[in-house]
Amino acid sequence: MAASFFALAIFLFLSLDSDFSSYTSVSAAPEGVEVTYGSVIKLMHERTKYRLHSHDVPYGSGSGQQSVTSYPNVDDSNSYWVVKPVHKTSAKLGDTINSGAVVRLQHMKTRKWLHSHLHASPISGNLEVSCFGGEDNSDTGDYWKLEIEGKGNVWKQDQKVRLQHVDTAGYLHSHDKKYQRIAGGQQEVCGVKEKGRDNIWLAAEGVYLPISNGKAESS
Repeated sequence: MAASFFALAIFLFLSLDSDFSSYTSVSAAPEGVEVTYGSVIKLMHERTKYRLHSHDVPYGSGSGQQSVTSYPNVDDSNSYWVVKPVHKTSAKLGDTINSGAVVRLQHMKTRKWLHSHLHASPISGNLEVSCFGGEDNSDTGDYWKLEIEGKGNVWKQDQKVRLQHVDTAGYLHSHDKKYQRIAGGQQEVCGVKEKGRDNIWLAAEGVYLPISNGKAESS
């Protein structure tokens, strides 16, 4: 299964770079399909509909690590994230993810991990969210606890969720505050310790690795 998923991920990476329309022509996944370890997804900010995004551009302040924003356009390959388990767990590719699970999100294009720490975010001064590390370089700063809103205990597409950073207790958050220069028009992503409407996200477009039959669901 791991080899087949790797091949699928490479296909997705190349097809998104060269021709996004060829990817979106794939038939849609059923509504409510489960998000599993190994799925490649976009996370949509529930209120603004922007997608969690990163690119190989460092912050000009704070940590200087790779910046993370939320992006208005749906058709952008820099908004794909691979859902992976944390270290020292029995979870494997294709396993479903329950509320309360701790996960990692790996940026598809740069292979760095969604990360947070106590540096101040550039616009609001909240907790900075960055991308950091690499395939064999990951620590607890990359750990996020899943909280499902409402009914249900298993993470599904289009279900409202929060992601709470384990080390800082900050919730993954975005808002209407936008960058003006290098990432002009993109919204700040940061961590905040209070629950609110602006830290609710939904799994949206992506390739959802199925639970049992080895064929990827696409949406």
